Amino acid sequence: MTATIRVAAAPISWGVCEVPGWGRVLDAATVLGEMAALGVQATELGPPGYLPRDPAALRELLAGYDLTLVGGFLAVVLHENQQQALREAGESAALFAACGGDVLVLAAATGLEGYDDRPRLSDAEWATLIDTAGKIRHVAAAHGLRTVLHPHVGTHVEQQAEVERFLADSDLGLCLDTGHLMIGGTDPVELAKRYPERVGHVHLKDVREDLAGEVRAGRLAYTDAVGRGMYTPLGEGDVDVAAMVRSVQAAGYDGWYVLEQDTALGDGSPDDVPRRDTERSLAHLAKITDSL
Repeated sequence: MTATIRVAAAPISWGVCEVPGWGRVLDAATVLGEMAALGVQATELGPPGYLPRDPAALRELLAGYDLTLVGGFLAVVLHENQQQALREAGESAALFAACGGDVLVLAAATGLEGYDDRPRLSDAEWATLIDTAGKIRHVAAAHGLRTVLHPHVGTHVEQQAEVERFLADSDLGLCLDTGHLMIGGTDPVELAKRYPERVGHVHLKDVREDLAGEVRAGRLAYTDAVGRGMYTPLGEGDVDVAAMVRSVQAAGYDGWYVLEQDTALGDGSPDDVPRRDTERSLAHLAKITDSL
């Protein structure tokens, strides 16, 4: 029996990232057009400024490619300047809701550019982070959105101990990002089995453990590892994507599976690499769902 799951995409799979100097950025018409051509029916928003921030303009743009909006990623400093974080979250939540999105994917930004360095937090700063995340949940809920916390490399919830600490200190749901969790030292399959009720959103990635281990050990910067191909199409890396999908499906998950293969396009990278990699990921995911 073939299971029906909701599959979406994200601009980061086409190299569109908020980090300065990340790589070449393909235009929105190319990215959205290729999503639609591959049969994808929904997308996350991508970094601020890439797609229109005016709700009417964004709705019109997405409708032109028969795409709906899942929601979006928001990396915001949670451990200080709480009012600023709440303002940023409110602005994003209002936009997502006005365009049909239903989830705000929150990450605990460090305040530094990029994801290669992160200072340590004091216990007081961690407590503020937890409190701010909880208040952002209420801000988003006022717009009809759910909030999930995204463990992410280069943020204050990255490593396994931090993921476990967040789960203990907050009742917020998680974005189960199979790639970022594995790079941070957490087995995403095991996490999904242990905390099925906390899985509120899923980002599907596959990664090469040899490069992930270098990042984890501090011998290779995250950005450099991405440039060296740490992320692979689904089924071509070391994440047991099939086991993870089976686990969350068995637990009753009915949300989106967002294909999100972080890509950085160098000057010599062919423009069709993201499309081809996404196509391979979709084919692998189809095989998994055929077996469910």
